[in-house]
Amino acid sequence: MLQIAVCGKPNVGKSSFFNSATASGVEMANYPFTTIDANKAVAHVIKDCPCKELGVTCNPHNSICIDGKRLLPIEMIDVAGLVPGAHEGKGLGNKFLDELMQAKVFINVIDASGSTDLEGNPVDAGSHDPLDDLEFLENEIVMWMYGILSKNWVRLIRKVGAEHLDISKVLYDQLSGTGIAIEDIIEAKRTVEPDYNKWEEEDLIELTRNILHIAKPMMIIANKADLPTSAENIKRIKEKYPNVIPTSAGSELALVKAAESGLISYMSGDDHFEILKPEELSEAQRKGLEYIQANILDVYGSTGVQDALNYAIFELLDRIVVYPVQDENKYTDQKGNVLPDGFLVPKGSTPKQLAYIVHTDIGDKFMHAVDAKSKMRVASDYELKDGDIISIVTRG
Repeated sequence: MLQIAVCGKPNVGKSSFFNSATASGVEMANYPFTTIDANKAVAHVIKDCPCKELGVTCNPHNSICIDGKRLLPIEMIDVAGLVPGAHEGKGLGNKFLDELMQAKVFINVIDASGSTDLEGNPVDAGSHDPLDDLEFLENEIVMWMYGILSKNWVRLIRKVGAEHLDISKVLYDQLSGTGIAIEDIIEAKRTVEPDYNKWEEEDLIELTRNILHIAKPMMIIANKADLPTSAENIKRIKEKYPNVIPTSAGSELALVKAAESGLISYMSGDDHFEILKPEELSEAQRKGLEYIQANILDVYGSTGVQDALNYAIFELLDRIVVYPVQDENKYTDQKGNVLPDGFLVPKGSTPKQLAYIVHTDIGDKFMHAVDAKSKMRVASDYELKDGDIISIVTRG
């Protein structure tokens, strides 16, 4: 299952984001280090399910279908707040940086209102510049990675020269356990001085930063977007950084809880909700819902939480959804389940690669594939498209 990590300094709404995205209940409070361990839970990304287009009723197995929307599971890690000096161990930094690197994408939650300082302590709204938070977090991760990469550097370089080793492989071995692929290192190495013997400290730090950008893309959650001081800050952040999504995790959490209680009908990512039991709403609840509609949904089109998850998987990780079936005519598996499984696969994947993702034995016995929508046989190197329904034909 794909992993994404929620990170940032303390007291910016990370746990609210995590809770609303996963409908779990980690402890929340307004002080640093509320999250003692990295919390893990399942969240979902959402795509249109082919069931409506095909006029069938699906029986999902590894995912969920609600009103023609397919919810596909991903794993979220809620990493405790990082503070300046985390790479040196401050605030349990080394522990949480190590947990952070398990993920494929980093979701950096910041307080867009500027009402918390660099260490997560409450300050007057607008008195802190959230741009400082973005620079510090990336620098902490880079310097932590640099510390790993540069360990015993002089001895390593001598060994590379004496034994004619591949420098990319040596760097890869140094970063083992961080989930970074050697291909990411090779790509990042093209941006620095080709002769590793000439690398100075700044070259190695630049290389580390480039490896991070390639291997672990980061997106920015401009949280507390509804507060008065947030709008101007969000505008400035967007001018300097890509991948910024205005968010109100607290609003999403309130809507999710109201929906769970049966008070409203709401699907994450929607721009509206429907009140089902107005007579059961207290005056405070009614005003709260009105506030969310007017200050979040009407302004931004959603709370931003589901948009962030979808963006992380479908844009930053470039995944598509493909549905393997056995019977291309009925769109079923061998048990008769209609469109049972949706898989998040890298864009550019082939039917044979899909077969291996489903099961190693299926990949080993792969013969050919059929596009269930067109009923046409496709080549083993056919590039799968988002929403494809593929029947995999195997030997025996």
